[in-house]
Order: sequence, then structure tokens, then C-alpha cells
Amino acid sequence: MPALNRVRHLSQSIACPWQLAYDYLCVPEHFCQWASGLASGMQRIDGQWLATTPQGQVRLTFSPPNSYGVLDHWVHITPQVSIYVPLRLVANGEGCELILSLFRQPGMSEERFAADAQWVQRDLLTARQLLEAL
Repeated sequence: MPALNRVRHLSQSIACPWQLAYDYLCVPEHFCQWASGLASGMQRIDGQWLATTPQGQVRLTFSPPNSYGVLDHWVHITPQVSIYVPLRLVANGEGCELILSLFRQPGMSEERFAADAQWVQRDLLTARQLLEAL
């Protein structure tokens, strides 16, 4: 049986219509407004998204716009190391749920994993506040 990474599913309920939330969140430039790890800015150069993060400059790849609420993205730390970030927006009545699956990376301490989960939860709250103000 293959080894599995530990995962935490983090979410925020958002009082914003699903389509409005999705139309905003699927724009890569908008990630900087709620994802604090990218708060230093993102730019598109030669068809690639580059962001300045606390760990330095990284390349990002985003899932294409779709009708399923998939907002997955990949953070390419180095040419050999990429982190997959599953992110979903799910309709919930007149609002929606924003759900991120956080995988514990190989070699990551339990303390660092917990700190990353807290960081992501703060970012999801920021996304909620931003979307509810639209």
C-alpha cells in the first residue's frame, strides 16, 4: 500500500453567492488579496505566474476556469519540488464553502504543520471577509 501524507481539510462558510465568489477567486491576480503567502505580489512573465513569498520567488500554476468550483493550484518551489494545493468552492444554500486540503509535506514537523494550518485558516477567513464585502 502506498504511503499517504497526513491531510487537514480547512474551510470557511461564506455568505456570498457561489458564482460571484468563484468568478472572483478564479482570477490569479486576486490570490494576493487573501493568500498572505503571496501578499508581496504576483506577476505574469512570459506566460508564467511568479510570486514573491517568505521563502523567495516561486512559480505558480492554476487550474483553468471551470464550472465545478475547482481552484486548485501548484506552488513550484524549485524545478524538482512542487506543492499541490487542492482548493474547492462548493455552493451552500445562498452562499458557499471554501475548502482547502493541506497536506503535510515530507520532513515537515508536527509543529510546522499545525502552524501552516493556522496560517491557511487565517487566509480563508480573509477570503471570506473579502467576498462578503463584494
